[in-house]
Amino acid sequence: MKISIGCDHGGFALKEQVAEHLKQLGHEVVDCGTYSTDSCDYPEFGAKAARMVADGQCQRGVVICTTGIGISISANKVKGIRCALCMNTDMAMMTRKHNDANMIAMGAKYVTPQLAFEMVDIFLATDFEGGRHQIRVDKLMNIER
Repeated sequence: MKISIGCDHGGFALKEQVAEHLKQLGHEVVDCGTYSTDSCDYPEFGAKAARMVADGQCQRGVVICTTGIGISISANKVKGIRCALCMNTDMAMMTRKHNDANMIAMGAKYVTPQLAFEMVDIFLATDFEGGRHQIRVDKLMNIER
């Protein structure tokens, strides 16, 4: 699977670890930055990773900042994106099953590398259930129109 990944300075170290984990699993990773711990603004990198998913260049996306909040908001500003801020594996699974999320966000302050790997693995492996959930996802997407 081709996956975009982006972060700000607060998420840089975890982004590097998650990207390496994904590559080891055989995924193609598109690194949308940032590329250091130098202070920067998360909206730029969240939106860049989200655009890669929205325009079909990547199938899924991962974004990371200190809390996960700001970068998830910036990703969700891109039309067609459903980015879920997750703090545990159950949230990562449920957002795929029920929300058909195409991006996952996490906060480096709250998530260990091991938990991040587990969440990303579950997020990528879980299918959308459809059915009654499709009706709800359609209603979400209609808000953009």
